[in-house]
Amino acid sequence: MSEYNYLEQKQKTITYMWIAISIIVLVVVIISWMFLYPKYRVWSQEMEGRAEFAKAEQNRRIKIEEAKANLESEKLNASAEIERAKGASKAIEIENGSLSEKYIQYLWVRQQNQLNDKTVIYIPTEANLPILEAGKNK
Repeated sequence: MSEYNYLEQKQKTITYMWIAISIIVLVVVIISWMFLYPKYRVWSQEMEGRAEFAKAEQNRRIKIEEAKANLESEKLNASAEIERAKGASKAIEIENGSLSEKYIQYLWVRQQNQLNDKTVIYIPTEANLPILEAGKNK
C-alpha cells in the first residue's frame, strides 16, 4: 500500500469517527431532553404556582390593612361626630333649652362658610340678616 492510500484511508477513518461521535452526541442530547424536559415543565409550573400564591397572599394582606385603616377612620369620624353632638347639646343647654331667633341667625351666618360653591341669595333686612320666618305674623 502506498503512503498516499494509507493517508487517505486514515483521513476517511477520522471523518467517519467524527460523524459517529456527532450522531452519538445528538442521540444523547435528544434522549436527555426527552427525560429532562417533562421534569423541567413540572418544576416550572410549580414555581409559577408559588409565585401566584405569594402574590395572592400579598394582595390579601393589603386588603386587610386597608380594611383596618377604614375601620380606624370610621371610628375617628364617629368620635368626632359624637363630640360635635356634645358641643351642640351644650350650646342648646347654654341657651336654656330654647333656641332664640338671634342664635338661629348666628348659626345660619356661620353655616354660610361651609357652602363651598353653592350660591345663596337673600335679601338683607335692616340688620343685614336674613328673614328666617317670612310667613310669621307679629
